[in-house]
Amino acid sequence: MTGNSGNGGAHSLLIRIKVALVPGPHNRRVEAVEVDTSMSTVSSQPKSEVNDEARVRVWDPLVRLCHWALAAAFFIAYFTEDGPLTLHVWAGYTAGVLVATRIVWGFVGTRHARFTDFLYGPREVWRYLFDLLIFRAKRYLGHSPAGGAMVLALLLGVAATVWSGLELYAVEENAGPLASSSAVPISTPRVTYGFAVFADEDNKESKAKNEEHESNDGGIWEEIHESLANFVLILVIVHIAGVLLASVVHRENLTRSMLTGYKRRE
Repeated sequence: MTGNSGNGGAHSLLIRIKVALVPGPHNRRVEAVEVDTSMSTVSSQPKSEVNDEARVRVWDPLVRLCHWALAAAFFIAYFTEDGPLTLHVWAGYTAGVLVATRIVWGFVGTRHARFTDFLYGPREVWRYLFDLLIFRAKRYLGHSPAGGAMVLALLLGVAATVWSGLELYAVEENAGPLASSSAVPISTPRVTYGFAVFADEDNKESKAKNEEHESNDGGIWEEIHESLANFVLILVIVHIAGVLLASVVHRENLTRSMLTGYKRRE
């Protein structure tokens, strides 16, 4: 027989019944009842409290916001390269702001958000990668050495992609924060014998040279911008593969931890 006692958990109550035969003409049966009043207590701790003790908060809200928002901004910009220019440009602006925010937060943020917590030397990075491939890698509560190196590579890669996009936007559209350096003068006055005249022929020649120069610059920046974007895409693919492999090796869902902010304590 068992029973519950309020919030104190589950207790056990033992009842033993003894039956004996008494010698005699009628062989009477004698029954005795023994009650064991000792209570054995089962764990009374709520399940939610046990779960809270088994996990710890690692990623703060700003880290998670920058992570997922930057991923969204990059893919929007990447797949709108030949699409709506306004959407492409604003996705690039957003990516740039997120990168800058994450870099600042890497110096002044919470413990596991700081660069000092997850930036390791090349030897530690390669050692971790080798151990990861043979399923013997050490588990880190924050970013692993390889994960930290990937964070740095992605931040620098996206920053370079955004910068090259701004240069291209300035050259081709004469717009954006870098557009002032690409402004082309319409005409240049020339003074002859005290009279101001506009040298139309010189202006046309100068304008043609400027257009040719801009065209060459635009082609160069376009190649740089596309190459950097493709390089970042490769980094993203490698990053996803690494997260999946580390999740298997360490037996934890690293993607979910970046959504909730929590990882298991041990």
